[in-house]
Amino acid sequence: MTGTSDARPVSRRGLLTGGALAAGGALAGAATVTAARPDTPGVRPAEAAPVAQVGSAVEPFHGPRQAGVATEPQAHAAFVAFTLRSGTDRAALGRMLRLLSDDAARLTQGRPALADTEPELGLLPARLTVTFGFGPGLYRAAGRDDRRPDSVVDLPPFRVDRLQSRWSGGDLLLQICADDPLTVVHAQRVLVKDSRPFATVRWVQQGFRRAAGAEPGRTQRNLFGQLDGTANPKPGVPLDTAVWVPDGPDWLRESTTLVVRRISMNLETWDLLGRADREVAVGRRVGTGAPLTGTGEHDEPDFAALGPDGLTVIPDFSHLTRAHVTDDRLRILRRPYNYDGVPTADGTADSGLVFASYQADIARQFLPIQRRLAERDLLNEWTTPIGSAVFAIPPGCPPGGWIGRQLLG
Repeated sequence: MTGTSDARPVSRRGLLTGGALAAGGALAGAATVTAARPDTPGVRPAEAAPVAQVGSAVEPFHGPRQAGVATEPQAHAAFVAFTLRSGTDRAALGRMLRLLSDDAARLTQGRPALADTEPELGLLPARLTVTFGFGPGLYRAAGRDDRRPDSVVDLPPFRVDRLQSRWSGGDLLLQICADDPLTVVHAQRVLVKDSRPFATVRWVQQGFRRAAGAEPGRTQRNLFGQLDGTANPKPGVPLDTAVWVPDGPDWLRESTTLVVRRISMNLETWDLLGRADREVAVGRRVGTGAPLTGTGEHDEPDFAALGPDGLTVIPDFSHLTRAHVTDDRLRILRRPYNYDGVPTADGTADSGLVFASYQADIARQFLPIQRRLAERDLLNEWTTPIGSAVFAIPPGCPPGGWIGRQLLG
């Protein structure tokens, strides 16, 4: 432990009786004042720069591919699904997508949207990205069902599903991500107002990861404490091969697909498990994320290795075994966010995962993994899918263009 030699550990009793809390509160208060007053004597302006850099950081909006897929995941997200109003045809969709694209482009670059009623809230983009997704209903409304990717259809039922309509389906999706929650909320508000003449809000799922800069370069943890995303395709050729459609007509080239699954996690019964049982269920060490047969997070698991009892070290029913993929072309890009709702009166948590999976083809990549998980994943004892939706993520657009132009023509 670093620090001065007279630092004393805080006891559990001290925390409960409030003594340590009072001392900690005083220190936290002093730190807050110092951070808020960069002109305080003895404080160099450079010390405040990292926080300012989080707010001013910009991700591109324009380009051949949409941002928010291969982008380093931001700390906060809102997945907003819409149902198109009756009579919203191809011409109306064009007007809506032009408006949404223009305001999204402005906001992501730290410029207020047109007619922004709170322009001050649009000045700190904090790596804001707005990613557009098209559900099956949008293709039908546009009269372009022949241009819908074949795998963008409702997923087949799985025996583990307990799907609720309030978390499922959707004609249009806006995935809004940033490192600042106020930025996300403002962008969501602006874009929902833009959509009102054309669509109604079907559902909103908000999620979070570690704060910006808390663990740079580290795989995120879900609320079970697991590292989540270890097996993602690596940047470069593996990622491009697994996620992006490399060729085809202009409405398909440089596109991808998205599956959004809302997964309820039973933290109350998970809490009853010992650490060893948790690791057997997952197939990985909780602390490092290493497979039970390895020492590092990215070690290749040995599914044939036997323990002293003659059983495989990594069980066949572990999550690692059921989700394992060796072919880079068949991997999926996991970009999940945790959610934590209001607990019940007795304190039972309403928590889980907004699981977002990107892949070039849902039928070829996502479905085989999901079938194996539904069949025999031990984590099914503590997780329940309660929402499901699929979307095509169309190509990006150049400056002055708009998302969906290639589709609508």
